[in-house]
Amino acid sequence: MKIDVYTHWWPKKAAQKLLEVTRQGVDPVATKYLEKRESKTAVNDLDLRFRFMDRHPDVLHVLTISNPPVEMFAGPENAHEISRMANDELTELVATYPDRFIGAVAILPMNDIELALEECDRAISELGMRGVRLFTTIDGETLDSERLRPLYQKMCDYDLPIWLHPTEPPEVPVGQEAMLGWEYETSKAMVTIASSWIFDEFPDLKIITHHLGSMIPTFEQRIRWMHPERKTHGNLKKFYNDTALYGNTAALMCGYEFCGADKILFGTDVPLGSLRMKNAGGFMEWTIRAIDRMDIPAEEKEKIYLENAVQLLNLAV
Repeated sequence: MKIDVYTHWWPKKAAQKLLEVTRQGVDPVATKYLEKRESKTAVNDLDLRFRFMDRHPDVLHVLTISNPPVEMFAGPENAHEISRMANDELTELVATYPDRFIGAVAILPMNDIELALEECDRAISELGMRGVRLFTTIDGETLDSERLRPLYQKMCDYDLPIWLHPTEPPEVPVGQEAMLGWEYETSKAMVTIASSWIFDEFPDLKIITHHLGSMIPTFEQRIRWMHPERKTHGNLKKFYNDTALYGNTAALMCGYEFCGADKILFGTDVPLGSLRMKNAGGFMEWTIRAIDRMDIPAEEKEKIYLENAVQLLNLAV
């Protein structure tokens, strides 16, 4: 068995509600941005997703919602409603298809911390979701903001992780920013967290990065030089990181050398890779081949594929 901790889905009802709210505004750029994302049916077409999943029946998916942040387009009350709708839809999918989906990750209305904390409690305590997703910035606000302290405390209390996902402003072309800009945004957020008060105050806080820590493993020595104090470098090794590098074994080995097998989780970014590769398995097959080619012990590959996710997400498998 394998557990893919970073697969994407955008629940249809919540996505449509967000689009309706945005169309009521006066920002045509934002509306166009959402309409373009809504056209990517691989993230909301269940039949298409199952066709790709059938090629890898030993892989269970954890459902996460990627871009866009609801708070970028909706006020606090609408963002709260849309987050609740999305989390309910994700939970229903997990309950309906337990042989496909082993868990889901909550989104929160991050433009109102009290509403975010309320939905965090509901999503985890009532719906049984396996953690929450945060973006690398929140309406331009960095993740060392003091107002996030109670959320970090809550996630430590629940002993569940935060999924960290990069984002871009709506005026930036999605493909352009996603190619390289997202990796910079993730790396910058990681350094912000690692050099701040966050891990000092919450040493047990668990954060999962996308794309194996992005630029951090490659630029480890430069980071050591720019941050000669041990705190930042040591804290960067506290992050958990997925394998969504689209089949690059050398990059996986670089990440492995940086953080070790205990901090790597199988994650692929599917079904996004399936958008362009109709006759292939998308990022799933590329990622599995790349991990299988890693020159590491078989027991460490088992940690990456399964054991780390079971432990980190408190799963019963």
